[in-house]
Amino acid sequence: MNVLLLGIDSRGEEHSRADTIMIAHYDKDSNQPKIVSLMRDSYVDIPGHGKNKLNSAYAFGGPELMRKTIKENFGVDVNYYAVVDFKGFSKVADTIAPEGITVTVPHEMSSGIGMTLKPGKQTLHGDKLLGYVRFRHDSQSDFGRVKRQQEVIGKLMDEALQVKTLAKAPKLWGVIDPYVDTNIPPKTFIVIGKDFLVGYQPDLKSLRLPVEGSYSNERVSGIGAVLSIDLEENKQALQSFLN
Repeated sequence: MNVLLLGIDSRGEEHSRADTIMIAHYDKDSNQPKIVSLMRDSYVDIPGHGKNKLNSAYAFGGPELMRKTIKENFGVDVNYYAVVDFKGFSKVADTIAPEGITVTVPHEMSSGIGMTLKPGKQTLHGDKLLGYVRFRHDSQSDFGRVKRQQEVIGKLMDEALQVKTLAKAPKLWGVIDPYVDTNIPPKTFIVIGKDFLVGYQPDLKSLRLPVEGSYSNERVSGIGAVLSIDLEENKQALQSFLN
C-alpha cells in the first residue's frame, strides 16, 4: 500500500503547488513502514504539461496528476492520497500528539516561519512544530527541511499507533477529517493500525529522492532553479527501497 502525502502551502489561490511530497509505504507481510520524500524542485516530465518542477503537478491537476507524474517518472503506483494544508497540519499534529513532539532544534530558526525557535532539545506543539518542519533558510535549504519532515512524520506515526491512541481512532478521525483531503476509507486506517500492533517495526525507514550524486543544480528559463536528476538511477533506487 502506497499513500501519497502532500503538504500544501495555500494562500488562497485556486491552484497552489505542493510544498511537501512524500510516499508512505506499508507492507502487511513485513509490517515495516517506509517513507520516501521527493524533492519538490525535481525537474520531471508532467503528463500533458511537458517538463517542470515536480511540485507544479499538483497545481496543474491535483493529487491525480501528481500520482500520474510519479508513476511516469519513477514507475511506482500510488494507491491513495492524503492532502493537508499547512494550516491544518498544526491541528492534525496536536490531535495525534496532544503532549507534543520532542525534537532537537540544531540552531536558531526564524526566517520565513513567522516565529523564532531557539536551539536545543524541546517539545513542540502545533504552529511551532509546523515552523520546525517548514524552515529552510540555512545552508541545507530544502534538504534539511526534508530530513526534519521525515523525523516528525515518524514520531507522529509512533504516537498514532499507540494503543491508547488507536482506542480513540474513530473519534480522532472525526476531529482530523475536516483538515485532510483523502481517498482513504476511515476503516482502512483502523485495520492497518491493528496490523501494526501485531508486529510493528518502530524504526521508520526513509529515503530521499534524488539520492546523493544523482542530481545537479540548474536554472531553466521561465521555471527557475531546478534539480536536474538522473531519472533512471532514482527510479531504481526507489524501487529497490520499496521492494
